[in-house]
Amino acid sequence: MRLRALLENDALGLRLLGGEDELDRGVRGVMTTDLRDPSRYLSGGELVLTGLAWWHTAADSEPFVRILATAGVAGLAAGEAELGDIPADLVEACSRHRLPLFAVNESVAFATITEYVVRQVSGERADDLAAVVDRHRRLMTSGPAGGGPEVVLDLLGSDLDLRAWVLSPTGRQIAGADKALPPAVSAALAGEHLAATRIGRRAPHRATIGGATYSLFPIRNTGRGAAAPASRDVRESVLSDWLLAVEADAGDWPAARLDLLQGVTQLIAVERDRREAARTVRRRLAQEVLELVQAGAAPAEIAARLRVTAPVLLPGLGTAPHWQVVVARVDWAQDGARDAGAGVAAGGTATAIEPGPVAQSLLEEILVDPAAAGADPTDRIAVAHTGDEAIALVPLPAVPADPDAPGTGSTEAGLHADALLNSVRDPLSAGLADDGRLTLGVSAAVSSAEGLRGALEEARHARRVAAARPGRVCAAGHHELASHVLLLPFVPDDVRRAFTARLLDPLRDYDRRHRAELIPTLEAFLDCDGSWTRCATRLHLHVNTLRYRVGRIEQLTGRDLSRLEDKLDFFLALRMS
Repeated sequence: MRLRALLENDALGLRLLGGEDELDRGVRGVMTTDLRDPSRYLSGGELVLTGLAWWHTAADSEPFVRILATAGVAGLAAGEAELGDIPADLVEACSRHRLPLFAVNESVAFATITEYVVRQVSGERADDLAAVVDRHRRLMTSGPAGGGPEVVLDLLGSDLDLRAWVLSPTGRQIAGADKALPPAVSAALAGEHLAATRIGRRAPHRATIGGATYSLFPIRNTGRGAAAPASRDVRESVLSDWLLAVEADAGDWPAARLDLLQGVTQLIAVERDRREAARTVRRRLAQEVLELVQAGAAPAEIAARLRVTAPVLLPGLGTAPHWQVVVARVDWAQDGARDAGAGVAAGGTATAIEPGPVAQSLLEEILVDPAAAGADPTDRIAVAHTGDEAIALVPLPAVPADPDAPGTGSTEAGLHADALLNSVRDPLSAGLADDGRLTLGVSAAVSSAEGLRGALEEARHARRVAAARPGRVCAAGHHELASHVLLLPFVPDDVRRAFTARLLDPLRDYDRRHRAELIPTLEAFLDCDGSWTRCATRLHLHVNTLRYRVGRIEQLTGRDLSRLEDKLDFFLALRMS
């Protein structure tokens, strides 16, 4: 804006005391000060507001005005509330240094002037930035010359003082301000965005975390080469689209600024499409290996294909890696009944969602290594999908085995089921809401093509174990397949319910009526291997009280907890409940 605009606004009630020839100066901001030397806070182009508390004698005006002129400020506005009339020596000093001077009537608050200037300057900056965004969009659409989302986020910071970040559905930071968001904040923002989208709230969504307010804008698929966004089920898009988190409250933004941010999201969506297209090669490699494994191809043929795949996923790898297989599946309410023990009620209307691609996109996100270098840390992940499942081939660099350890061959750190979900469980649970589940299984590592078929089946079995557990996002690893839990997913639902009801419902009813805590007592008794002393100590009970409770359990159920068979039945019933 220009200084002249201040005089043209009657609501500000400013009087020009000097510098009429300089009213076409541009104003870039506003600063209020009563310091004798405010130079450290000036960068040029400001309208300086002062209450004249620094002025004591006529000799004070010249050095103050000289400092402002040297800093290149646009003009000076002095308040009349403190001294009444503006000192003549200040008017003379401003005239000598060609610095426009305004008098601010005591009835006008500095805050009113500040708000007016900031609003005008921000609007003009938004217009300029909109032109830059439009030009950048054209560059991005025609090729990679635009520089990616980081460039436009830098413009938001420098021109509009907006700190912004691009986040994945799990809260992984893709691009953003110089200062990265803490992982917990990123995950919380992603969860807020997913939850708001699932219930149909209109964007931008507002979230307050750690005392800071953020506005969340969805970055939706542009629809190029795929179905247009309007035709996508929200349950599909919410789990795959990025979001733009801006540290500001957009609730009172003018339409022009909201339109600008929508333009920014469209620009970033072009980059998302480009990265999605770049994954095609890796997905095809994984698909080819998966088809060979499922078709029972010769190990030599699979090994040849792996030799092609490994350099793409682990550039510079000196030795053949170990491989792990990870299987993921997303089930919605209407198709969850196909998974034994999935815990999602049947019902609802038919959906056009293809669960395989949705699970594929999520699994690529879950397997991202936060420490990976490069513009896209997913560039070393190969995930295929078949039917309702997504299947990942994860290369693990082999390391020498401990010669003193039992067994032979190489070992690797490997992927652990629970660790994969630690940082993504909360946001994904928000996105899955009340009608979706994600289950995931992880195989042991294998060092040759011969082991891949077994690893695939192992990961599938582990996923079924995960599906038998409560919760929206569950995982299980290969180490859990050597215990009784492997059998539980294959027990029909009606059998599970009847078995647990027959053994545990009498105890639940009794606990509900008498608050006797028989179920917790039974769990502790079995966990202590039937030891009266250890169980009584754990529950902080006298042994006689414990004996009374166990006796009541036996009386209500007709079972004998001294018999191994009855102990085992109770143990399984508790696991299946």
